Amino acid sequence: MYVKITNGSVDTYPYSVGKLRRDNPNTSFPKKIPNETLAAWDVYPVTVADDPDYDALTHKVESATSPALVGDVWTITKSTVALSAEEIQAASDAKASAVRALRDEKLAETDYLALSDNTLSAEMTTYRQALRDITDHANFPYLDDADWPTKP
Repeated sequence: MYVKITNGSVDTYPYSVGKLRRDNPNTSFPKKIPNETLAAWDVYPVTVADDPDYDALTHKVESATSPALVGDVWTITKSTVALSAEEIQAASDAKASAVRALRDEKLAETDYLALSDNTLSAEMTTYRQALRDITDHANFPYLDDADWPTKP
């Protein structure tokens, strides 16, 4: 991914080597154009910055739409933006739904033990009840592995 610069400012982004060739049909470029040659045509590679540290429960990362010169490298910068209350609630609802689906899978794995011709052990009864009660856990819906009951 490249950027075309004119008078020190972004002219075209994204830009490509193919576009450079089309913009300059009377110029013979080598198959692989070195960055020094591209720079002579005011075309520079673009680097994408790493994500900043952030709390995914309350923030999201947004990438700039146009590169900025950081040091001597054209870079797509990234920043964090606070989630709205609606976005936080929607993410929480989606996570809760996913946890309930996992809980339901874990219960289904032991359903055959609860058929009328079987007697559940006390440990299995406790396990299955703990799965049903998982939505009452203090960390719900953001559970760690240690928050889940252990299958006997």
